[in-house]
Amino acid sequence: MPELKPLDPELAPAVLAFELGNRDYFAAAVSDRGDEYFARFGERYDALLAEQATGVCAFYLLVAEDGAVLGRFNLYDLQDGTAVLGYRMAEQATGRGVATAAVRELCGLAVSRHALHTLRAATSHDNTASRRVLLKAGFVLTGPAGPADLGGRSGSWYQLDLARRGPAVTSPSAEGG
Repeated sequence: MPELKPLDPELAPAVLAFELGNRDYFAAAVSDRGDEYFARFGERYDALLAEQATGVCAFYLLVAEDGAVLGRFNLYDLQDGTAVLGYRMAEQATGRGVATAAVRELCGLAVSRHALHTLRAATSHDNTASRRVLLKAGFVLTGPAGPADLGGRSGSWYQLDLARRGPAVTSPSAEGG
């Protein structure tokens, strides 16, 4: 059963494998991270861990039973009870409700661990799967997102009022769609 785990130094090799193994898949929907990202992955990973330690971000990995990373689920810019949600899933884990379940679980963690009451997320117009995940998780469309928000693409912002969401949390393995 996949499990959401906080970003951890020991998971760096699995995260790198996830990013490299899905690079072409991700580039079809979001801007490619570029060769420099991979050349300096260790430094960047350490910087994420340091940023997480300050409390302004919370980074989670969806990890399979075999230790492979299936997805990254991040809360950015935690401030005044709000944060921005960002996520990416391995191609092999798409289309089965796993991302929706992980986003729902992260919403529960946003309340219980991070005292958040509102999450926002942006997705490009051509990323139908991401829009579907957000809507299934209870997010509502709030307005346009410009190229500066989405790495050069246009899209939309979505928002979720966590207080209205209720206490239910679904584990990634229990979600069917």
